[in-house]
Amino acid sequence: MSYINETLISGEEVVYGGKISVWFLLPKILLGVLFLVFAIAYVWLIAIAVLFFALAYIQYISTELAFTNKRVIAKFGFIKRVTVELNINKIESIQVEQSILGRIFNYGSIVIAGAGNPQAPIAGISKPMIFRNKFMEYTSK
Repeated sequence: MSYINETLISGEEVVYGGKISVWFLLPKILLGVLFLVFAIAYVWLIAIAVLFFALAYIQYISTELAFTNKRVIAKFGFIKRVTVELNINKIESIQVEQSILGRIFNYGSIVIAGAGNPQAPIAGISKPMIFRNKFMEYTSK
């Protein structure tokens, strides 16, 4: 959680951190495997397979999600960075959206609705119900 740790302000500490699910990255991984299989006939397809594996890996390591005692922080991107940061006292609700596969493999999207802010969806999070429950437990203290 390097970005999150770098942006902590004084008196702020991480309460719970989430990670992107490998199952969410499965389409990129499968495309990499598919191109690798066909690379037997066409050697140049190895480069495309490696590209898909690299994209999945970079997305996995460059997505960060956590909530601290003061805010919720989400960071996406490796070269182009997109961040979502909402103060805990401004958050009205956290919704969890899961597809059938998301329910089976325990991943989904978290949608954070803040006071005066539009909804902020965070897709592909591993164990989204645990994240929401930990947040709700912490904020109900």
